[in-house]
Amino acid sequence: MARSGCELLLDVNNVYVSSVNHGFDPRAFIDAIPAVAVRQIHLAGHEDHGNYIIDTHDHPICDAVWDLYAYTVRRLGAVPTMIERDDNIPSLDELIAELDAVRRVAQQALTKQKQAA
Repeated sequence: MARSGCELLLDVNNVYVSSVNHGFDPRAFIDAIPAVAVRQIHLAGHEDHGNYIIDTHDHPICDAVWDLYAYTVRRLGAVPTMIERDDNIPSLDELIAELDAVRRVAQQALTKQKQAA
């Protein structure tokens, strides 16, 4: 960011998917990102094919991505977050429940962040 002035959209699901497919630590990746550069976080689901996973945006957010999101919020603080759904769109009630989960996970992470400070 210092040289380019670019800000970032951080796709936490994509970080998780890439970490599984390429064998790196997703938390170390998140730690290496300059916190001041992140302007938005994206969350999504993916397809698990056993040996690899694909960032398809057509499944609910899995537990591992929720955990990585909580870690990210503890590190970066409150950042606007969007859920991506491109296919297999569930009912409005299910989408609202997922949105409520985003809010709950973020609030819990921010509370832990404050307690650690």
